[in-house]
Amino acid sequence: MPEVPVPLQAVVDACTPLKFSPLPALRAPGITAGAGDPAADQWFRTDLMVADGEVPVLFERLTALGARGHRLPAVTDFLRATLREPVFLVSAGLYLTRRAALPDADRLWFPWRSESGFGTPTLTGVRTAVLADDPAADHPSAVVCADEDELVRTAAEHMVAAFAPVIDALHAHTRVGLRTLWGWVLDTAHFYMLNPARFLGRDAEDAWRLACALGDALIEAGAVTRARPRLFPFREDHPRGTWAVRGTCCFDYKGDPEHGFCTTCPLKCDNDRRDELQEWIRNPALAP
Repeated sequence: MPEVPVPLQAVVDACTPLKFSPLPALRAPGITAGAGDPAADQWFRTDLMVADGEVPVLFERLTALGARGHRLPAVTDFLRATLREPVFLVSAGLYLTRRAALPDADRLWFPWRSESGFGTPTLTGVRTAVLADDPAADHPSAVVCADEDELVRTAAEHMVAAFAPVIDALHAHTRVGLRTLWGWVLDTAHFYMLNPARFLGRDAEDAWRLACALGDALIEAGAVTRARPRLFPFREDHPRGTWAVRGTCCFDYKGDPEHGFCTTCPLKCDNDRRDELQEWIRNPALAP
């Protein structure tokens, strides 16, 4: 009988060709993906990093390296540095393959370099949620779900369980609200389904429906937010003529006032946003 491939391999294969695919490094039986960070000065495992009180220390070090000058964008920097790749792996993988990597706090590692901050996160021994009729359902690392609702719910529960310790510690140290911190996670999870759909010329609204289902499941699992992101069609006759607006500001403009509001910022005027996005269509080199 032929060996069943590791279910996570299909997720990596589907994400790799994308223009933007910030995957974590993966170290698990049957799969090794990403270079990791062999030059890291230290490695921090999520659960131990929190238990040992390292989050405040690492936040202050990262903030000093970034010289942002404002606590709010510094918090967003910390979230990007630690959670961006895990969120992408789960969200984009779920959309592209109907398989969901299941991060756990005792299997999510962060490399640290004293001169440059966090490197690419690494996941070890990753389990993957799959549907019952998935060819990889018999693999030892597969967690079988009866239907898509259970698949999405399982992914969300693991995301909240893995990320909550870091977010709670960041909230306790910085006093930045939990709704702001979780809002970044929710927005990012939505965009990481929409981005692949746009790049591949697929139905943006279909991707957004699945993203909203994941968002609902994240909130049910314990994430909190003030506002949800919204889809923003700006040119109906173009396959990439749909973008989105975040529900929560990332506050980059506070650290770089000359930059102003991001294109997806909820504080930006929709007319200005539409003009900027139209310019991206006319000149794709300007698009991120």
